[in-house]
Amino acid sequence: MSGLFRRLIPLVNKQTGTHLTLARSRVGHSISQTRMFLKKRLWIWPIIAVVLLSTLGYGVRSAISYTIRAHLESQLQTLLNVETSMLQTWFEVQESNAESAANRMRVREIVDQLMETGRPASTHNLGTETSIPDLHAELRHELSPTMSAHNYVGYIIADKDQKILSASSPELINKVEVPGLEYLFTAMLDGKTTVCPPFLSVDALKDTYGKTRTGVPIMLVSAPIRDERMQVTGLLAFQFHPELKFTEILQLGRLGESGETYAFDRQGVMVSNSRFDEQLIMAGLLADHENSKSLLNIEIRNPGVDVTQGARPELRRGKQSLTTMAANAVAGNSAVTVEPYNDYRGVPVVGAWKWLDQYGMGVTTEVDYEEAFRPLTILQWMFTGLYVLLGASSVVIFVFTLVVARMTKDAQKAAVEAKQLGQYELENKLGAGGMGVVYKAHHAMLRRPTAVKMLSIDKVDAASTARFEREVQITCQLNHPNTIAIYDYGRTPEGVFYYAMEFLDGLDLQQLVEKYGPQPEGRVIHILKQVCGSLYEAHSKGLVHRDIKPSNIMLNRRGSEPDVVKVLDFGLVKALDENKNAGMTANASLTGTPLYMSPEAIQSPLAVDNRSDLYAVGAVAYFLLTGHPVFSATNIMELCRQHVDQAPVPPSQRLGRVISPELEDAILACLEKNRAKRPQTARNLAHMLARLPESQKWTENEADGWWSRHERGLPAAQVNASMVAVPTLLTRGDRVAPDSGSSEKPSMTTPGFDQTMISQEID
Repeated sequence: MSGLFRRLIPLVNKQTGTHLTLARSRVGHSISQTRMFLKKRLWIWPIIAVVLLSTLGYGVRSAISYTIRAHLESQLQTLLNVETSMLQTWFEVQESNAESAANRMRVREIVDQLMETGRPASTHNLGTETSIPDLHAELRHELSPTMSAHNYVGYIIADKDQKILSASSPELINKVEVPGLEYLFTAMLDGKTTVCPPFLSVDALKDTYGKTRTGVPIMLVSAPIRDERMQVTGLLAFQFHPELKFTEILQLGRLGESGETYAFDRQGVMVSNSRFDEQLIMAGLLADHENSKSLLNIEIRNPGVDVTQGARPELRRGKQSLTTMAANAVAGNSAVTVEPYNDYRGVPVVGAWKWLDQYGMGVTTEVDYEEAFRPLTILQWMFTGLYVLLGASSVVIFVFTLVVARMTKDAQKAAVEAKQLGQYELENKLGAGGMGVVYKAHHAMLRRPTAVKMLSIDKVDAASTARFEREVQITCQLNHPNTIAIYDYGRTPEGVFYYAMEFLDGLDLQQLVEKYGPQPEGRVIHILKQVCGSLYEAHSKGLVHRDIKPSNIMLNRRGSEPDVVKVLDFGLVKALDENKNAGMTANASLTGTPLYMSPEAIQSPLAVDNRSDLYAVGAVAYFLLTGHPVFSATNIMELCRQHVDQAPVPPSQRLGRVISPELEDAILACLEKNRAKRPQTARNLAHMLARLPESQKWTENEADGWWSRHERGLPAAQVNASMVAVPTLLTRGDRVAPDSGSSEKPSMTTPGFDQTMISQEID
């Protein structure tokens, strides 16, 4: 039991004493609130649209991103394959040219003659009719057609000791281990024909602008020279400018406006011209002078910042690391990636690269990441724009809703202040509760006194409106004369919800006992029989009241009939078929008033039936007879435990005097813990009460006399407080303190311990 009720909290109402009712759980309340909230709050739909659009956008973006990446990878790889294939084809053509020249008989003879002498060409002869200068001249003549046909700018012939035997540039003759030729000699010793990466010439050559100078970017294609035994004796190399065909081939391949393809050597030096030379000059990566080129002047290193935007790197160029692409390529790895990395300008790019080991160089094709993924960026901006638009729409609709709500409330207040509610003219306020207000009114044409109940204008929400509607719909199904009658229900053009019911000018049983004390046995029986009649009709329709208590039973003089009972407040009624009111009362929630709650309503809220109402009738009878509730406690947990476990003190023992044993037995039968031992229907209980001897002791004359003596002492317009009281829901940890101005601590024994409702969650 302590686990079941450990979250119950005692509350105090300083005006009417302490009264506790367990309302629906927060879970059920939240579900109902959410459903009504989405139905009424238009401004929430743009927010929902943003959430749905975000989910859709994420999925679409992922799909498009995957497609773009796959397509981009394919494009990069295809372009790289095409470029390297074109280069290799061109290289093979150059190699074929060199092999053809190196294998000519006369060229081999001249080279053999040059190798036979160790004397300088200017001072020695071969002892033959042909001098060395003539051999050089004849060699130039022999190679001239090949050079002219293929735009070679020079040639070099060397022996196996890397000594230059002959060259188009006389200053190279007889030099040994000329810089830049190492790669060629390695290939020569292996008997291979090859093309070496570009390097700066040590001899004076004409550049592409026709200016003769040293340090001209040059490439060599070499082929081994063999003797008659096919042994390698030397090499023949032709010189040509890389800016021409080599760079042209590379610059043919590019993606978009920012794409480029270029080559680089093992040191990470660019060996072809970049498309962005002008940009590199502006960024300070290239010297700003005429005919400045990136060829052999740019290292493929990551500056760490985008130098094209004016940023300056923190490290000198020589201390910067190679780009991701260059580092992988010189390590011999070929790959393609669409993950961004910085290129030699510091611009994020994606690319593919391949290392051509037989030529000692790598080739890469790259494109700016921003351009490559521009469709994705556009899509992102489009979705962002829609998010902003929908968010703005939500704000506008929300503001509009607030304005309309304020205007509606003003109109509702104006209607109430004008004392006009549909066809009903309001007179004076009879009472007000947590959520409802009751006015005495009359129909504009019928002029019949009426009680009009409406929702408090400042406290209207979806849950209260739903409960309000449900209360009137259920009550309208009941026609018993001891059930309060509903005349009308509606909503004014201003949006004020109301229903009109019969006007009751009596007092409820709580007030009856508080003001006039315990009641005679005959009158108690007379009241209980009428309550049973009202409940029997409700039970026959499959409805359980669940909140029978003294303050929900009115005693009135109706016409010429005194002591007419009216059962009120069917707002917490439970349909035995739960589908009839799904969502209005949470599953596994405690609902009712603890002072009058049956054991099964505490232990198994879903299991309540008509016999639970009869337990409450017995508790009301106990209160009417003794002036005290069945059990008294200082907190709800203890009170509920007593209802479940403790036998009630007999009314006669509580009063200290003898009362009718039959009536006491009937009351205690209603208060049995086991439902099977209680009266099974309200009609059974009514028949049991009718057979009691005391049932005839409260006559109509006695009732008339009582009303004649006391009617003037009643409040001018007494209306049952429960007709305007709506549950107050408190979450875990809430407390309601007694009035700070009162020195008396409220207790559970205080009469009227039945005005505040709390919500309870069941573990």
